[in-house]
Amino acid sequence: MNQTVRLDGLPRIGHSACPHDCPSTCALDVELLADGRIGRVRGAPDNSYTAGVVCAKVARYAEREHHAERLTQPLRRIGAKGEGRFEPLGWDDALDIVAENFIKAEAKHGSEAVWPYYYAGTMGLVMRDGINRLRHAKKYSDFHSTICVNPAFSGFAAGTGRIAGSDPREMAKSDLVVIWGTNPVNTQVNVMTHAVKARRDRNARIVAVDVYMNGTMEQADLPVLVKPGTDGALACAVMHCLFRDGKADWDYLERYTDAPRELEAHLKTRGPDWASGITGAPVETIEELARLVGERRRAFFRLGYGFSRSRNGAANMHAASCIPAVTGAWKYEGGGAFHNNSDIYHWNKTMIEGGDLRDPAVRALDQSKIGPILVGERDALRERGPVTALLIQNTNPVSVAPEQSKVKAGFARDDLFVCVHEQFMTETAQYADIVLPATTFLEHDDVYQGGGHQHIILGPKLVEPPGECRSNHEVIAGLAHRVGAAHPGFGMTPRELIDWTLQHSGWGTLDNLERNRWIDCQPPFEHAHYLDGFNWPDKKFRFKPDWPNVPFRSPYHSGPVAEMPRLPDHWTSIEEADERHPFRLATSPSRGFLNSTFTETPTSLSLEKRPTVMIHPEDAAALDIGDGMPVVIGNMRGEVHLHARLFDGVRRGVLIAESIWPNAYYPDGRGINTITGADSVAPYGGAAVHDNKVWIRRAG
Repeated sequence: MNQTVRLDGLPRIGHSACPHDCPSTCALDVELLADGRIGRVRGAPDNSYTAGVVCAKVARYAEREHHAERLTQPLRRIGAKGEGRFEPLGWDDALDIVAENFIKAEAKHGSEAVWPYYYAGTMGLVMRDGINRLRHAKKYSDFHSTICVNPAFSGFAAGTGRIAGSDPREMAKSDLVVIWGTNPVNTQVNVMTHAVKARRDRNARIVAVDVYMNGTMEQADLPVLVKPGTDGALACAVMHCLFRDGKADWDYLERYTDAPRELEAHLKTRGPDWASGITGAPVETIEELARLVGERRRAFFRLGYGFSRSRNGAANMHAASCIPAVTGAWKYEGGGAFHNNSDIYHWNKTMIEGGDLRDPAVRALDQSKIGPILVGERDALRERGPVTALLIQNTNPVSVAPEQSKVKAGFARDDLFVCVHEQFMTETAQYADIVLPATTFLEHDDVYQGGGHQHIILGPKLVEPPGECRSNHEVIAGLAHRVGAAHPGFGMTPRELIDWTLQHSGWGTLDNLERNRWIDCQPPFEHAHYLDGFNWPDKKFRFKPDWPNVPFRSPYHSGPVAEMPRLPDHWTSIEEADERHPFRLATSPSRGFLNSTFTETPTSLSLEKRPTVMIHPEDAAALDIGDGMPVVIGNMRGEVHLHARLFDGVRRGVLIAESIWPNAYYPDGRGINTITGADSVAPYGGAAVHDNKVWIRRAG
């Protein structure tokens, strides 16, 4: 059933939710044209978080929806792997070939030889997570999801005990909005909607903390420019000043926190001079940040993902989250901290994911280590047999996974069978044996949860898919039948799965959701602000985390957990610059792309132009590098060719390469993730994609 409203003289409007891997999960109004196409996409004005605003790339989603290069029929590889030569075949034949190869892999090496691999190309619960139902029913290798949230989630939960915080709409009621380690101008524009409203209506101040002068930093009243991986030092210095200047709320600290006196003593040696030497931020900037935080108690800390994508990322997140506990900002509407609302939804995804069939004895393979896994590194394989068959949905690892040289070598193996279910011929699809055409979010039914807000939003099918495109659910159900996987979820429609999941999670029925368009799941103020206690047995915020036992969705520890700091600190576990690699590189999101999505749309390509690396003009002059000049950056993992962009909005010794361009846009076909590492971030894994030591020189 299409969820549409007729407006006289205008296109019909369909209601949906943005499916992309962004915390905003915007509620959408989509123009439905008479010819079955879509027109403009707008933010739903009556959703209290989206508030009528969406990013420009989603607003022009018609470019992607009706792109001439959409995949529309199943394909079989006829050329070499990676060459991109295919011939069409029918759906039944395609699924039969996939099933036959999965069965062969299982017969030769056991069921763990098959690895269903996915991520967040869609954030819809049915289409994203249904692949796990096939995995658990067949005991295929489990999936340790690591590439995005693990350091951030574990760092936030280390203090609060759960992944939830102040209502993000309260930013509009704040006197100080601190946007730390995220660039919402590029990646979640609704944060700016509410922060700017606070500045307009309340004379609030906006602070941004980041590693380069991006769009958010330019809009901030106080931009705090730091070197990558040094946010913990900045947070410690701010708290040092708060204790020093009598701005700590001792009544709150004694009632709600675990070790405030110990923290105060620990921070006496971690003042602005100490932090300035580590972060590069001037002492006066650190003092001004501390003054604002101390004087404006109604301070909202909007903590992002970017600054957690370092080897010390979880410790950095925890340190930043400690600041509002020192000031007692949690007591006030418009105060406290927020990272994500994952823990407010209490989903029962048994029917979607088949968790009732999960066998804990099956090995779990680290998503970020797909390169080492495919080239046969024993530790990455958990000391078990090889992976010889892959099913890939919703992700493009040949572009986005770390250690690209290993990723490509693994995908080129003759003994590896790969099926990719995709909307476009990505670089991962070019390595596939079978490519299946996938629907977009407008072409199937799904349900979404907000990460950066608190709504469950329905995304119904609004238009027909082109050609022979099928949804993820259809593909999973079709393969299940052929490989002998049994679970009731395979026989249900997406709408039935949505209805079952809503009802068994305590969120009512699909009929109710369809009628109301979304559910506001925001907990009561006292609970969201932890005024009834933090989510620990003693109800106190933890300045002293028990890192091995931080609550997290996955039980698999990774990285040097035992070395993590016992109190907030600058943890020197990052890939420090050295004589051979004098620069630190971060690979930040661009405005026109979203990871490797939208790299096919004409407007985004025209805006982003080509892969570049930002370098401070004085660093460039010392290396005889001019603006726009071809350069090479590299380290022990490989080399990448791109063009220099002279920019004084980075600290000296820091390089910034925005976005994950397709490998084909680089002169030698090696993309930026050639030089990012796949080693695990403590305590639960993660990809340290913003934590790289590199050298840079003129090309040629």
